[in-house]
Amino acid sequence: MALLKDKTAVITGGSTGIGLATAKRFVEEGAHVFITGRRQAELDAAAEQLGDRVTVVQGDVAKAEDLDRLYEAVAASGRRIDVLFANAAVIDVARIGDITQQHLDYQLGVDFNGVVFTVQKALPLLNDGASVILNSSNTNAKGSDGIGIYAAIKAAVRSLARTWASELQDRGIRVNAVSPGATDTPGLNNLASVVVPGPNAAAEFEQSQRDVIPMGRRGTPDEVAGAVLFLASDLSSYTTGADIPVDGGINQI
Repeated sequence: MALLKDKTAVITGGSTGIGLATAKRFVEEGAHVFITGRRQAELDAAAEQLGDRVTVVQGDVAKAEDLDRLYEAVAASGRRIDVLFANAAVIDVARIGDITQQHLDYQLGVDFNGVVFTVQKALPLLNDGASVILNSSNTNAKGSDGIGIYAAIKAAVRSLARTWASELQDRGIRVNAVSPGATDTPGLNNLASVVVPGPNAAAEFEQSQRDVIPMGRRGTPDEVAGAVLFLASDLSSYTTGADIPVDGGINQI
């Protein structure tokens, strides 16, 4: 039986990586999915891949007017939201001593403000009993060189899952987080030349991660999507305020 039959889901950052893999799983499980992202070409490619049970709305979660346009599209379709995956995120490297206001504002705008207002603006359209999933990160519990601001924001996102689970329990809305570790996505791969300069940056960067992950490899977007699907469906009907690590054991062993 399809786990999300006749459900409506919204995924931010849904055109690539974890967001796209999750959209695909949701469609396969019977949902109609609204996805948003900043780049129209990637959204168009996602729409072609996902078929007629997806609606794409171009936008940046850091911009309130873009989020308004997303939810206006949901309302105009006559649908209400059963599943919300606040997934969109950016990562920027700066060690202490090199942090600028621009670096801080950029990550806060997308990774924190974007999550807060993605959820808050959805509230009038969320069905009672809906599932809200926040994309945190395994960095929420680790000190990782060069991404201190990102890690701090992701720790805050994990905290929001607890608070909102409490605040929305009277509507039966469950709020949980998922915390991926190193996952083979375009966003992670784009960091290679920043973290490991040189002609073999991509290979060296991936090997440095394999060396510290107990399972000896990166995860795949589809593996994270499986955890999100669990939290989105009734399989997790007794789970709220939780954080599911999908990190190859790096924070667990």
